[in-house]
Amino acid sequence: MERSGTNRGVTRFRVSGRHAFHRYGHYRMNILIVEDELLIALDLESIVEDLGHTVIGPARTLDEALELAEQAEVALVDVQLADGVTGPAIAERLSSEHGVTVVFVTGNPEMVRNSRSAVGVVSKPHWPEKVSEALDYAAAIRFGKSLISPRFLMPLAS
Repeated sequence: MERSGTNRGVTRFRVSGRHAFHRYGHYRMNILIVEDELLIALDLESIVEDLGHTVIGPARTLDEALELAEQAEVALVDVQLADGVTGPAIAERLSSEHGVTVVFVTGNPEMVRNSRSAVGVVSKPHWPEKVSEALDYAAAIRFGKSLISPRFLMPLAS
């Protein structure tokens, strides 16, 4: 990847290979948002796009999430969705069947405390800084890099 210039303060890069870095040096990834509340989904979408990633979804149910799974590298998954408490099952299937790195974003962290399908939990309300650091951590794990878990990211069973 080579620097190709700037436009209004945004550095642009040429992509070499599947994964590119955006201007802060983080991996640019395809992020699946699994959230049934429209305003929260739109907020997450805005944060993810501002970080230079591509948004997949949002998905509101298990079926919708699985339809989009092949396009995703990382997923931000709520626990309670339009079809019930399907977030843990979605995380399991995304991780085991599709190799997606999962981060729960939920107001119910106690419901996934024993999950082995995600790298951690961001408790709602979420802030852009929390989402950014959680995505950095997920990318580090996904691509075999070393990064200390953010202090707000609740670790899960290993």
